[in-house]
Amino acid sequence: MTDSTNSFAARPLRFDLIAFDWDGTLYDSTRLIARCIQAAVIDVGGAKPSEDDAAWVIGLGLAEALARAAPDVPKEKYAELGARYRHHYLQHQDDLVLFDGVLAMIDALRARGHKLAVATGKSRRGLNDALATVALRDRFDTSRTADETAGKPHPRMLLELMEELDVSAERTLMIGDTTHDLQLAINAGCASVGVSYGAHEPGAFDEFKPLYVAHSVASLADWLAVNA
Repeated sequence: MTDSTNSFAARPLRFDLIAFDWDGTLYDSTRLIARCIQAAVIDVGGAKPSEDDAAWVIGLGLAEALARAAPDVPKEKYAELGARYRHHYLQHQDDLVLFDGVLAMIDALRARGHKLAVATGKSRRGLNDALATVALRDRFDTSRTADETAGKPHPRMLLELMEELDVSAERTLMIGDTTHDLQLAINAGCASVGVSYGAHEPGAFDEFKPLYVAHSVASLADWLAVNA
């Protein structure tokens, strides 16, 4: 990261609220999630999805993600499918880490006066576990998960965040690594920024017109320092 901390303090705010996706945006978990989806599908007798297909559903609510990744698995096995995914994920959850530079970026944004939130397809239990693991709980003003609102790209989680923090859509920025995140922003009337180092190929981002596509946390922090 370049010397963006001073730039954060020197420029007026364009966005009062910055909402981050979690997996693949802040947390280096994309490959693990894809492999856990593959293993869960195999466990219940489905055809193993490719890693790309498993990665594409990341960001959706768990039930919808697993159903899309395993179209040949009957609905009566969805509960077992979800349980097998959680089994595989929990075995490796403590191995996961934040991307380099995330903490410094978050702290600089907070110091500048932005309200920060998480909008994720994870469950509430999964997000709380992750926040506790990486000591991020006190760095965010609030959060929403798919199981307590609606899965992406439905706008409910962003709309609830804006209402809770009393911020308009025009003053809200959504940052994520998937087309689901960028469509969520459009559906909620917000601007977006994409990151290319997560689950989806950045070539798919163009139609959603993000303000910027960051290829690293450092470039994301630098862009936010100048433009957020």
